[in-house]
Amino acid sequence: MPTEALAVRACGVAKTISGPSGELEVLRDVTLEVAAGESVAILGASGSGKSTLLGLLAGLDAPSAGDIWLAGQNLAALDEDGRARLRAGQVGFVFQSFQLLAGLDALENVMLPLELIGRPARTAAREALDRVGLGARVRHLPHQLSGGEQQRVAIARAIVARPAVLFADEPTGNLDERNGEQIAELLFALNTEHAAALVVVTHDPALATRCTRRYRLGGGELRK
Repeated sequence: MPTEALAVRACGVAKTISGPSGELEVLRDVTLEVAAGESVAILGASGSGKSTLLGLLAGLDAPSAGDIWLAGQNLAALDEDGRARLRAGQVGFVFQSFQLLAGLDALENVMLPLELIGRPARTAAREALDRVGLGARVRHLPHQLSGGEQQRVAIARAIVARPAVLFADEPTGNLDERNGEQIAELLFALNTEHAAALVVVTHDPALATRCTRRYRLGGGELRK
């Protein structure tokens, strides 16, 4: 499939980091293609490099070798500001630890991505919170929300700009089973309704089974 038709494409990606005992190869010759509307799960043991790979695919870090295209753009051709602008308009990211700003209420947290790119924010943020079932919690601060509610705010923030790609790093990892199931339902509903590519890093086999394709990361290599 042509690169411009893919939401995410990684070709021969490697990542090496410096450690106390020398160079450590975290990823080796990783190749992955994800089209719009697909859902892909990446499984693997703790420390296998799953979150590192997700960060590379989202342009949060640069690979040591190889090329990554995101929403048709070669990340290597963009400087840090260019990658930030691309993420702001095309990428949603859901973190395991929610990453909400403690001093902002739910509405302000969700408005933030749109404000950063100069787009009207308040109405879209309210609609996103309604979509995740938190229309009555817009003025609550993160510490006034349960874990499941905080994750739903994080998802509203991730989707408010209608991204082409949604990355989720262990989105159910800090939640109980009931809340985890609700978050999974929400992620896949958004994936289907907006045809956004969904790339999920998870330890949860039930969540992974729902994805279009599943990969396992081990020894630095990504395998089906």
